[in-house]
Amino acid sequence: MFADAHVVVVVPAFEEEARIARVLHTLPGWVDHVVVVDDNSRDRTAEAAENVGDPRVVVLRHPENRGVGAAIVSGYRHALTQTEGERDVLVVMAGDGQMDPADLPAVVAPIARGEAGYVKGERFSAPDVGAVMPKARRLGGAVFSRLTSWAIGLPIHDSQCGYTALSRAACQRLARDGALDALWPRYGYPNDLLAQLAARRISIAEVPVRPIYADEESKLRLWHLPRIARIIAKSAWTVRIARS
Repeated sequence: MFADAHVVVVVPAFEEEARIARVLHTLPGWVDHVVVVDDNSRDRTAEAAENVGDPRVVVLRHPENRGVGAAIVSGYRHALTQTEGERDVLVVMAGDGQMDPADLPAVVAPIARGEAGYVKGERFSAPDVGAVMPKARRLGGAVFSRLTSWAIGLPIHDSQCGYTALSRAACQRLARDGALDALWPRYGYPNDLLAQLAARRISIAEVPVRPIYADEESKLRLWHLPRIARIIAKSAWTVRIARS
């Protein structure tokens, strides 16, 4: 537990056999549950997660590849069965080791204290971001963040960062409204989720996190970018209709 809130870490994973155990070994003892969602990997990602031997870890397997957003939603749905408190925290940490566990308390705290319904990590204020984050990702992230801010009417400095925390209350509301299962399942998921939260006036906070890029390979491709742009445009309409 963290500040009287139960914490569930959702780990979406696709072909992360070489890295998933390392990620799971770094999770602190105050994390109550861990849900690894193997999105139909062709390697032994699921087996590597199970072999860690951590009793907190549950591994879910998609029978077909559905996308990172769909994997997160599967993790959220399982997390809802493991918690009861409105301020319980559902954290997303990728299976590729790009998220520093040292930042976990900062990501969790605003939810546990009741200060926000959703928290996003923000990488661009890190002093070494220019040296660590590839330039194309940095520029693309900045553009999408500006567009997302315009679309939802809220300042978002790092819309594409996947290091996030969602309150159980907010997750339950999205599930009850049917919005959880309707979220875009692949790249563009973060932007769609931000729009759904903004449409419901669920408070959003950002906290600085450390950008990490080592031996992992990005699965984002150029052909994903127009699709993400379309989702952002749709987000503007979603928020405008909800607030009219």
